[in-house]
Amino acid sequence: MTHISEQSVLEDLFNQVHKLFGFQLLKAEQIRRGWLNLKWKIDTDHGTYLLKQYNKERLKKYSISDLRDVFLQQNRLHELSFPCPKILTKSDETLFQSRDGDHFILMEYCEGDMVRPGKFTEEQMYQLGEATGKLHFLLNDGVSLGNRAPQFRIPSKPERISYWHSVHEEIKQKGKLNLLPIMEKQIHLTERFPIDSMNYHRIGWAHRDLWADNILFEQENPSAIIDFDRLSVDYLMLDIGRAVISGALDEGHFQVRNASAFMEGYRVHQKVGQNFLRDSLLLLWYLESTWWLDSAMDERKGPPKRFVQEMIWLSEHLVEIEEIVEGL
Repeated sequence: MTHISEQSVLEDLFNQVHKLFGFQLLKAEQIRRGWLNLKWKIDTDHGTYLLKQYNKERLKKYSISDLRDVFLQQNRLHELSFPCPKILTKSDETLFQSRDGDHFILMEYCEGDMVRPGKFTEEQMYQLGEATGKLHFLLNDGVSLGNRAPQFRIPSKPERISYWHSVHEEIKQKGKLNLLPIMEKQIHLTERFPIDSMNYHRIGWAHRDLWADNILFEQENPSAIIDFDRLSVDYLMLDIGRAVISGALDEGHFQVRNASAFMEGYRVHQKVGQNFLRDSLLLLWYLESTWWLDSAMDERKGPPKRFVQEMIWLSEHLVEIEEIVEGL
């Protein structure tokens, strides 16, 4: 999208903001982070906010009704003093639409610094673990899940192996022979995956995108957890695996002390069973490996490149993961 069209989107969105809230725009700074959705830090005569536009194509993957429920959950967390931005409402509505048909939200702007994946301190990991435990406690404090099943439907081993074989064939057709050993590794690991002996622990509302880019810090403490768009009912341990691999894997080296610090913080609010972290990382690989390990894995840039590295590290160490995190 060109600068001119981005500017026109901003003008269209803020015209609607002005109609809804009466704000006057003083300054706008685009935040170039995330995928497809546009974001701006906007200074107004009523304060500073973050304006987030939802890309029309990407929005097709979401249910607008579910997004509205997510925003209500986020505001409930904010009211309970959890560090996350409050979304502005008008007549109980949180998701608005501009004249040109773009959906958007307006929320408080949260100060804080992003920490690169793998560069978290032990104290930051402890505080993130404590915040994650509190998040899971507040999200699931007696709220009914209704008939909701986990978002991640765990595929059978034959189903997953068939998928890996199809990717293996696609890689061969593209002539990327250097990627074949990675795919053969996935097939071998899936054949041995202990799906029947794992304890998935409890199901509940989970963030489902708890990685470095969605966590802001003020020194050692999380100032805000952001981007709740994917919040849904799922296996809570997926949040654990995602946060730990994001904060503890540094250029191919898994920092066990960081993982330990996270778990110590998480246990402030949550009880965990035996092999909890091991199973969290195993389940994360079983979920996300198919997202990132494919015939284009060597072409990815930005965050997807990091996710590829994480999945490759997990697949290379999956057999010994219990030894790596033993005692945590």
